[in-house]
Amino acid sequence: MTQSKIHQIRALLHSIETGDPGPVAVVDESKYIQHNPQTHEGSEGLALLFKRLSKTDPRVRMVRGFEDGDFVFAHMEYDFSSRKICFEVFRFEAGRAVEHWDNIQDRLGPNLSGHSMVDGETEADDLALTEPNRQLVRSFVETVLIAGQLERLGDFIDAERYAEHNPHLADGIPALRAALEVQHNGTRHIGYRHLHRVLAEGNFVLSVSEGQLGGAHSAFYDLFRVAQGRIVEHWDTTETIAPQSEWKNNNGKF
Repeated sequence: MTQSKIHQIRALLHSIETGDPGPVAVVDESKYIQHNPQTHEGSEGLALLFKRLSKTDPRVRMVRGFEDGDFVFAHMEYDFSSRKICFEVFRFEAGRAVEHWDNIQDRLGPNLSGHSMVDGETEADDLALTEPNRQLVRSFVETVLIAGQLERLGDFIDAERYAEHNPHLADGIPALRAALEVQHNGTRHIGYRHLHRVLAEGNFVLSVSEGQLGGAHSAFYDLFRVAQGRIVEHWDTTETIAPQSEWKNNNGKF
């Protein structure tokens, strides 16, 4: 029986820890497009790369993983001498992975509400509501995070149940609104500018956005859990995008 895409990606990423070359076969390296600007493309086969990495005694854990058509998106915890939290996105074509994006940051926390960056619900349900949930999150990002209509927060978020996993924030709408209101020299400290992609499976939705954090060009990956038409849980990673002069491939972050 053919494994699901998410199981194939789980095995692929776990091979970073084990050095097992077998799971790398899911990747079509002749077509593979790498969007991590800090990674060379085609300089080293993935099997050799993962074997080399495995000798550093890394730890790899997929906390939650989902499928959306040709895409797999996963929430990962890595320990490569320091603990990192990452979102990984793979696109499949003809049964093999041909494109990859990611967004990684240091693991911090717990936050003021006692949540880590990875705890909370992990399994998708409400699969029949995938498209309404995708549209809800798209509207939230475009209306509140990009357009800055903070008075609309309650239209999208369940104020009574909202659990926040960002290490700098706390549960509830007031903490989120306060963070989004902060400005420096007339510019929002957290400035979402463009929504690139929205992936969803059931009640879990991942948005991929570009903007500024404290004036630095940044990528925002936000994972939301939706219940009864409102956002009830949120995880994220934010990564500063290196200047193009420092990129090791020309595919772009997004």
